[in-house]
Amino acid sequence: MAEFLLAAAGFVLTMVMLGLVRVLYGPADADRIMSAQLLGTGGIAALLLLTEAMSVPAGIDVALILVLLAAFVSVAFAKGATRSEQDGA
Repeated sequence: MAEFLLAAAGFVLTMVMLGLVRVLYGPADADRIMSAQLLGTGGIAALLLLTEAMSVPAGIDVALILVLLAAFVSVAFAKGATRSEQDGA
């Protein structure tokens, strides 16, 4: 079972690396932040898979903290985008 989880984590990380292209070359800031959120989600998924495969319970706590930080990033981006629209109008 651990081999399957490690293979799944490798697959998720490979897909996350492919998503990095969108972060670097996204046409708009919203595309970039959504890609970054997708990268964070994929990274957290891989972390949870690795945690389960290696039986390290502390990895779950780290993943939960990263999820919380990712939520704050999207809220901060939305507030910043709203402020810049109000300043430009």
